[in-house]
Amino acid sequence: MRAAVPSVPAVLCGSAGLLLLLLRWRRWRGLWRKVKEARERQERGLEQMDKAVRAFRQQHPSVNLVSILSLSLPELSKKIQEGSLPPEHVFYAYVGKALQIARETNCITEYMQESETQLQHTKPGEKKGLLYGVPVSIKDSINCQGHDSMLGFVKNIDKPVAEDSVLVQVLKRQGAIPFVKTNVSQSLISYDCNNLIFGQTCNPLLYTRTPGGSSGGEGALIGGGGSILGFGTDLGGSLRFPAAFCGICALKPTGNRLSKKGVISGIFGQKSVTPAVGPMAKDVESLALCMRALLCEDMFNLDSTVPPLPFNEEVYSSTQPLRIGYYETDFFTMPSPAMRRAVRETKQLLEEAGHTLVPFELTNVDYSLYNFCFRGMFADGGVTFLKNFEGELEKGNLGIFFWLAKSPNWMKTLLSWITKPFVPRLSNVIRSLRANTVEELWSLHHEIEESCHQFIAQWKKLNLDVMLCPMLGPALLIGYPAKLSVAVSYTMLYNSLDFPVGVVPVTLATDEDEKELKNYQGYFRDWWDRGLATAFSSAEGMPVAVQCVALPWQEELCLRFMKEVETLVMKKNMIV
Repeated sequence: MRAAVPSVPAVLCGSAGLLLLLLRWRRWRGLWRKVKEARERQERGLEQMDKAVRAFRQQHPSVNLVSILSLSLPELSKKIQEGSLPPEHVFYAYVGKALQIARETNCITEYMQESETQLQHTKPGEKKGLLYGVPVSIKDSINCQGHDSMLGFVKNIDKPVAEDSVLVQVLKRQGAIPFVKTNVSQSLISYDCNNLIFGQTCNPLLYTRTPGGSSGGEGALIGGGGSILGFGTDLGGSLRFPAAFCGICALKPTGNRLSKKGVISGIFGQKSVTPAVGPMAKDVESLALCMRALLCEDMFNLDSTVPPLPFNEEVYSSTQPLRIGYYETDFFTMPSPAMRRAVRETKQLLEEAGHTLVPFELTNVDYSLYNFCFRGMFADGGVTFLKNFEGELEKGNLGIFFWLAKSPNWMKTLLSWITKPFVPRLSNVIRSLRANTVEELWSLHHEIEESCHQFIAQWKKLNLDVMLCPMLGPALLIGYPAKLSVAVSYTMLYNSLDFPVGVVPVTLATDEDEKELKNYQGYFRDWWDRGLATAFSSAEGMPVAVQCVALPWQEELCLRFMKEVETLVMKKNMIV
């Protein structure tokens, strides 16, 4: 009996399948080679930092680098301007400290070696900008000439940008020296800091906790003392989470107060939720100095879409008592015991200092989050966001999201209906991922505008100057932010409204907070609430912050309020 001979079509199909597998394997191997090269470049950069610092120490053994690192930005800037502190000493003090923090937390993705050349070109007699000689760190997604802006995507490796972002150009014209780029979460749409290329960044205060994200590399580096001033972006809290989790300050300005030209977004084109670029530093006065420097003619000339509003010194330095709205919860994400205590203690300090505190009734946060934020960001059904991941090796923890985004609208509607009785929050998230028609999107934009006007009307009816709000904290355990996307409710509200908002650390998590956390159940008692209770746990000694909010274009008033909170907390701590 003769053996069956495979037909020609079968042979061709088998050969085609084998060829396809071979091509995929070759492509997969090529992508991993790129990842390896990026990691090797990262390591070479750290070695260059080490070599540069060693050479400096050999040439200047008597320079006290520790004392330089102890100076605040205003103090350091003043000494550089006066000529009593050489920029070279400052630069290598921070390169050395940044190297240490990078080894501990994995926060730096690239050392900008040309910063050493820029340092050499700083001349004693030249006109000095407000940030003259100050080394600054830059988030990965902010373009720096000759360097990649990767956003955690393999496809962006070895694609150096041709031009500095406007932000970086203005920084350089003000005398600042950008010296490192820092790690981010893949796609920037996460408040953790992890990607396939560079891996997980850790919190410098406790390595088991996330530094926050997506500007997590900045938070870790500044929180650990490796940078005196850094810059990140914020679409749903990406400046504020790292600042709060790492115990530093940050300002998310009104979306267009600082130029976003040359700043890469995780979702191109969407207008429902307003992103912003802003500064991060150890203290509020450093943020104010930074804003003074940036709000200059160079910023307005390089990007004419930025309104020419110089820094209002009169507003920032005012000492008039403030009328402050406040709330302890948004009734969507139950605050941790430490969050609630942070607001209450800050409220008491402000009242004792002569300010008036007025309860603010926050309503419909759930509606705003689902319809304005989630639906607005993914109004095309997630198509634009999904394109970022085409050809990538890994999609992080977004497997279910990808499946939902690729599903037709009728499937999303059906799943939303099925899950509503059992997990209502999941049902609403699924519904928010439906693709919208142009008419529906225009209607949504109109609704967002009306909601903003209503919020401002409520604010003005109470005759408020500013608002005191909770900030998610303490820092969550690593890995949990990806599972707890709904916990962005406290921060993302102010991206939807496009209000300036800053973060100031005010207290530390205590043993008593930990005991009270055992009774934490959340408002919905679903898996997100249970996960959040676990993520908050065992964080004794970690910083807890509050948010300070002002109306649009009132960054100076926001900073003034932040400064008041910071000063009162410092006075209290000195007495204790």
